Amino acid sequence: MASRDQFQRFIFEHSQVRGAWVQLGNSFSDISTQAPYPESVRRLLGESLVASVLMSSSLKFKGTLSLQAAGEGALRTLMAECSHDRHIRGLARHDDQAVTGDTLNELLGTGRMAITITPDQGQRYQGVVPREADTLAGCLEEYFERSEQIATSLFLFANEDTAAGLMLQRLPGHTEEDDDLWNRVNHLARTVEAEELLTLDSETLLHRLFHEETVRLFDPEPVAFRCSCSRERTLAALEAIGKDECYSILDEQGSINMDCQFCHANYRFNRNDIDHLFTGHTLH
Repeated sequence: MASRDQFQRFIFEHSQVRGAWVQLGNSFSDISTQAPYPESVRRLLGESLVASVLMSSSLKFKGTLSLQAAGEGALRTLMAECSHDRHIRGLARHDDQAVTGDTLNELLGTGRMAITITPDQGQRYQGVVPREADTLAGCLEEYFERSEQIATSLFLFANEDTAAGLMLQRLPGHTEEDDDLWNRVNHLARTVEAEELLTLDSETLLHRLFHEETVRLFDPEPVAFRCSCSRERTLAALEAIGKDECYSILDEQGSINMDCQFCHANYRFNRNDIDHLFTGHTLH
């Protein structure tokens, strides 16, 4: 029986219809307790993390998939990221005084949403997510339909301590039989309740929904919160800021202190560190 903090793929045998399930417990708590999020923001962050894990099932290489949104409402920034090995991180920046709505559009207001795929080797890809639907799931379904030409159904839920989701996709090359299957399983999936996705293990849930179909489950994969920040990556960010700016901060403050916005790790760099970064050796 699968436990919380698990991701699992499944397919409907002899068809071009596939799916994925995920449930986040400790990993979601680890991320959502990094800041005092209002309930509606916490829930949307949970849905975003779930979506990033589900969508990462399409990664065929080492790298990350991130969902990012920038808005002009109470929620200014939303980001959820999942790596190929199911390590997740995320954050939300909001105005406490302005959080009054519950839905995606109420929280973000006007703004932009995108999916970014960053391989460890190769070129980064970014696709714009339409903002026409009222829910995050609806926006992402539109993205897959328009940008990937893959029919997709997403079910995303989160409460105070758990986030979970289910994704169904009909792949290119589908047959008339696949179309009939797609209609059947979507009808069944739409009956799922939030409580079921948030509490049931994958086998129980999928049997309850699709017991008349032949479903093959792949091995479950653990999901964990793990930040990808490091001293080396932070130095690379400083290098991108530029030599003049770094030395200006040193002259003013004596050192450069940088906090990771995801895990709050602190990195401190003195003049010797910056000398070595830009010259390859220490001058002081």
